[in-house]
Amino acid sequence: MDNVKNDAYYVQKLKSDLEFIVIHMRGINIEELNGNEILLDSMLFRMIQISENAKRLSDNYKQTHCNIPWISLSGLRNRIVHDYGNVDLNIVYETLKNDIPELLELLIN
Repeated sequence: MDNVKNDAYYVQKLKSDLEFIVIHMRGINIEELNGNEILLDSMLFRMIQISENAKRLSDNYKQTHCNIPWISLSGLRNRIVHDYGNVDLNIVYETLKNDIPELLELLIN
């Protein structure tokens, strides 16, 4: 089984997680997100995965795609993982609804 983990592999993982978020956040407001523990946990998990996979991209890839906020991706992951109980739901929601679709567009184009 050929499972080469290169930039193309990690970009595909990123796109998959970003698409998942965009699809499952369609029509969801902040109250629904806050009231649905499974959805919220799923979204936070996907955000963590996005950050983890972004960190595995080569420096060359990141430099040639400097329009993507690589540092912000790591920062959000660190807040979710290390300060889970104090994550601001408003920031998470805005990220899910606004930043994630924009990030997906940047990766597609």
